[in-house]
Amino acid sequence: MAPKKTTTAPAVSAGRGVGGELVAVAGTLGKNVGGYVLGKALPYTPAWVAAGVLPPAAGAAVNALWGGEAMSAGLASAGLALGGAALSAVTWKTSGANTKFRKFRRVQATATVAASMGWLTCAVSAGPFGRPMLDLWLMGGALLAASWNARQLMAGHGADPEAEETNGGTLSKLTSAIGWEKVQVRDAKGTGKGTVKAAIEVAPSSTIAAVQSTAATVAAALQVPPSGVIVTPDPENAARGTVSIRVADLLKDGVAYMLPDAFGLLPTEPIPLGMYADGELWAINPFAAAILQHVLVMGVTGAGKSELLRTLLTHLATRQKMTTFLVDLAKGRQTVGHIAESIDWFIQDAKEAKRMLKSLPAAIKARGDVLASEGLDQWSPASSLNAMLVWVEEAADVADFTELEETARKARSVGIWLGISLQRATWSNLSTDIRANLQGAVCMGVNDAGDAGFCLPDSVTSTGAVPAWGADRPGYGYATGMGIPQERWTMEVRSSLTDRDVLSALVAAAAPYRDPLDAATAGALGQAYAQRTHKGTNRTTPGIEQRAAEATEALRAAVAAAPAGAVAVPAGLTLPAPAATRTAPPAPAAILAPAAAPSAPHETDEDEFMSAAEQAAELELQDVYDEILGAIPADPEPDADYADLQLDDDVVEADEDSDMEFEQNERMGTEQARHTLYAELDGWVQNGRLEFEPADLIPATVATGRTRQWMQGELKRLMDMGLIQRDGHGSYTVLHSPLQPA
Repeated sequence: MAPKKTTTAPAVSAGRGVGGELVAVAGTLGKNVGGYVLGKALPYTPAWVAAGVLPPAAGAAVNALWGGEAMSAGLASAGLALGGAALSAVTWKTSGANTKFRKFRRVQATATVAASMGWLTCAVSAGPFGRPMLDLWLMGGALLAASWNARQLMAGHGADPEAEETNGGTLSKLTSAIGWEKVQVRDAKGTGKGTVKAAIEVAPSSTIAAVQSTAATVAAALQVPPSGVIVTPDPENAARGTVSIRVADLLKDGVAYMLPDAFGLLPTEPIPLGMYADGELWAINPFAAAILQHVLVMGVTGAGKSELLRTLLTHLATRQKMTTFLVDLAKGRQTVGHIAESIDWFIQDAKEAKRMLKSLPAAIKARGDVLASEGLDQWSPASSLNAMLVWVEEAADVADFTELEETARKARSVGIWLGISLQRATWSNLSTDIRANLQGAVCMGVNDAGDAGFCLPDSVTSTGAVPAWGADRPGYGYATGMGIPQERWTMEVRSSLTDRDVLSALVAAAAPYRDPLDAATAGALGQAYAQRTHKGTNRTTPGIEQRAAEATEALRAAVAAAPAGAVAVPAGLTLPAPAATRTAPPAPAAILAPAAAPSAPHETDEDEFMSAAEQAAELELQDVYDEILGAIPADPEPDADYADLQLDDDVVEADEDSDMEFEQNERMGTEQARHTLYAELDGWVQNGRLEFEPADLIPATVATGRTRQWMQGELKRLMDMGLIQRDGHGSYTVLHSPLQPA
């Protein structure tokens, strides 16, 4: 019997051990499941607790207080009924109803309040536990609690339509005041950079244009700047758009001037000019765009046009294969005097400006021929030609825009970028033909909102992007074209603040990286370019390498001395740092270019004491005078002995009894006569005179014994050879000396 006990006892003990473990596991699992269910159920219990406890407690209280006597019960019931109606009205009024979801929530909340107060009113006389009050409490309370649980459940699973449909925040309270009752605002969210963006959709009876017209009202309601609300339509859906609300100005403390990433970059690299309102870098890239777009810069005095120009010029001054011409008849050296050496042709005289503009068509034709020979449809860095910027500052002071019209039409394909700056681009200040070819735009502060339409496209101004702040916000504006993404056209920009010492040192240090104007363009510009009064510095300037160390130290010192936050130095920039794209970089040492040599002394005339406006008026009078003289018929007797006389010459009366006769010069041979005529033109060129009229050549023509018809034939021949150019109204410009052809 003993062996049987020893063999069965362990089996019984083992069986009890397994059962105990199963019980323990089941207990633990039950606790976990129970805890999970309890945790999930707890958020839904408040509605049931309220429905189960509050009605009977409140009903019993009012019944005990006023239900004993008929008079008190009637008065209490009337008071509760009025109070319930008022409470229901307050609930309805304070519940938002600008979306379908909120409309349902308003009905649900108001129904809950009305039902509860109605039941409580009846409980004054009937008591909470009598029939049918008990039945109404049990059924009605359960239904109301379940309805609120259903709403909680949908919201808990991320299906709350409020997050997608409602205006949210302040806009939901202002929809009626700002006229947006028919506008739905979705996904309103901040960008983290001072701007709130949201998608909008209008009802079938409204349009996005109607919403755009309320931008000023919205800005006033939200207490943001007038330009702080921008409504942009969706190009693919006329009922949708985007609203951007700028709630913080990230640019109010100014924008630091950003030094170039390296010296010797190509013109096709982006040009940093400032910052967008959302904190992103504002840069343009005109020469890398599919189409080179000329630019119009507009703004009142003090709007910041000069700062923008200095930023642009100094960045271009650090690049290879880049040449800049600048015309400034108003301020002259006041604006760019400290960086003038970076400008290859700096013009401050109205006559020289007109001479330069007249020479551009010949340069355009010559550059087109070069590009054709290189197999290029338009300019690119692969060409032997430099990219060019021709900038006309305060363009309203230029007397005649006729010469600019052809340049604006034809220059872009040959790599000549035209920039025009003025205060108001009205038809009286700028030809409409020229303005139509200025597809890029930077519009800074204007006094009248309508003036912005002279510069910015309608698609921009219609969104509310109108810089109608005059000179109150210098440097702020809007920019379009020139490689800027179209979605950024309606975003405010601010140009960089510049420091004179930093800019002057920068352009001096970058002189070894600037290329001289290519020979083809320089030759086509002729004597007007060769005899320019200002010549900038470049890598061919004598003695430039000797001052390399001075340039580096001056730039470093200027950057260190600049106010905090005024200059941004790109990471890794060494001054100077040669660009990887440069095929033949100069010596690696930093170099400071010498200042441009002063022009040779010249005779002083009264033009130097005339203002730009007076010089422009004089040129216009001269053009009218030439036009009138050009309308006078030619001399009917060009071979007569008196053909060389002018109207203001003193005529000697001959005595009838004397033998006096006019002396006739001996007729020269063709080559000798041409040389005499060409020597006259060459003498003018050597003395700096490039414009003339046919009458100025009469003495030389008489000396050859030739007639006026011969002289006119020679002028036509010189025009065909490209040595002179007819300007209209009977005047000519010498492009090259006939004795020293290019």
